[in-house]
Amino acid sequence: MIVEYIRYRIPQGRSDEFEAAYGRASGSLRESPNCLGFELARCHENSDHYVLRIDWDSLDGHLKEFRGSDVFRGFLAEVGPYVEHIEEMRHYTPTAVGGTGGGQPQPPSLHDWAGGADAFERLFTRFYETVIDDDLLAPLFAHMDAGHPHHVALWLGEVFGGPALYTAHRGGYENMLAHHLDRAITEQQRRRWVSLLVDAADEVGLPGDPEFRAAFMGYLEWGTRIAVQNSRPGATPMPHAPVPRWGWGVAPPWQPPDTSQAGDTGQAGDGP
Repeated sequence: MIVEYIRYRIPQGRSDEFEAAYGRASGSLRESPNCLGFELARCHENSDHYVLRIDWDSLDGHLKEFRGSDVFRGFLAEVGPYVEHIEEMRHYTPTAVGGTGGGQPQPPSLHDWAGGADAFERLFTRFYETVIDDDLLAPLFAHMDAGHPHHVALWLGEVFGGPALYTAHRGGYENMLAHHLDRAITEQQRRRWVSLLVDAADEVGLPGDPEFRAAFMGYLEWGTRIAVQNSRPGATPMPHAPVPRWGWGVAPPWQPPDTSQAGDTGQAGDGP
């Protein structure tokens, strides 16, 4: 990725038409497959100064492909009248320094939302009670170690953003992989495993909100399908990898709106 910055100094009285022109020109950026994102910002201290940031897939993607495309002609038709007001136009390569600041709200981990380690212990204790009585799954767990429910609880807790206890005490991904090699898990067994675990989640009171269950089911589908692949005789899965970390995906947890500021309309600062 390459980042283009353009600094403008727009004459007094032309700011509205300048922003409107870029509002129209933004359609060309949205249409370009080489444009990854963009933002036009106005200086707070000097209102005639603007900075435009455009993220491009590559330098050639901007200078050759975009500028040689039909969409560029539409873009230039809108912003061309303001080229003479450009003070600087350069391309930058992002460095490894970056991140999210402490003031940016972050959703709780799936581990914490579920109720922490105790919730996963309850889940897998109940789940394996049903597994040993299930005709389809019992053969897979005929020689299950008494600590197995606890170990799987550690795994899912770590996957869902909790402490890395499975990695620290059970050997991480490599150990979990070893439990599936050459087991020849069938699709019917996979589906039954998922179904019984979902039933157990209901029984032990894991959160039932749509957002959590969407993330929960997403991991179960993803993880069990990989387990089936890895269990096939002769399979050669990746031998080393970190324990996966699963998040909320496209649906973070719903939170009720903050009504503590409902009476603050911002009118206190209004005036001539």
